[in-house]
Amino acid sequence: MGFIDEIEERSLPLRRSILAHPFVSEVGQGALAVEKFKFYMAQDYVYLIDYSRVLALAAARVLDLETMSWFAGLLDETLNTEMALHRNYCAGFGITPEELEATQAAPSTVAYTSFLLKTAHQGSFGELAASLLPCQWGYWEIGEHLAGKGMPTNAPLYSAWIEMYSSDEFRDWASYLRRLTGRLGDEAGAPERVAMETAYVTSLRLEYQFWDMAYNLEEWPLASS
Repeated sequence: MGFIDEIEERSLPLRRSILAHPFVSEVGQGALAVEKFKFYMAQDYVYLIDYSRVLALAAARVLDLETMSWFAGLLDETLNTEMALHRNYCAGFGITPEELEATQAAPSTVAYTSFLLKTAHQGSFGELAASLLPCQWGYWEIGEHLAGKGMPTNAPLYSAWIEMYSSDEFRDWASYLRRLTGRLGDEAGAPERVAMETAYVTSLRLEYQFWDMAYNLEEWPLASS
């Protein structure tokens, strides 16, 4: 069993908890309250901005041209395709570009993006790849899981979201990062493997927290003014 299979097996309870989270389940049923999904979309937009910065740092840090090209391609896909689709998709929910740009990051969004940026700046490249995997591979797992249960025909916008993350294109992006992380872990010494698994599990926990944040419409405990 390789590194990636080992850490996925050890983290299986957490990964199952994400798939069973009420936000995810209710999207699949077409039953999620619209205001919760709108809140999620706005926070995800904020997240993607810093996620793009992390991808840029990854492209700058990697040594081989093939992997550099892959991260540059994912950065281009995120900045110039996914975020444009995100804005168009938000328009279907009545969220304007101005509202997206004015979104204040919720505490869990700050925690997640801060962790990724810190890992990109201070961690090893293996830790960075491992920290990105729960988002990239996890969204494909969610998309595949929900698509397998059947599309919520009563909620076409939720169906479109599921279709996007269960697509062959998204699977290909996720699979490449999973293979890369696995190879880096297989080649690493024991201390590096521990550090990579810690980064992976931390991001998994933050993924769960992100869904929880959206479901509970998380706010800062004190107003800024």
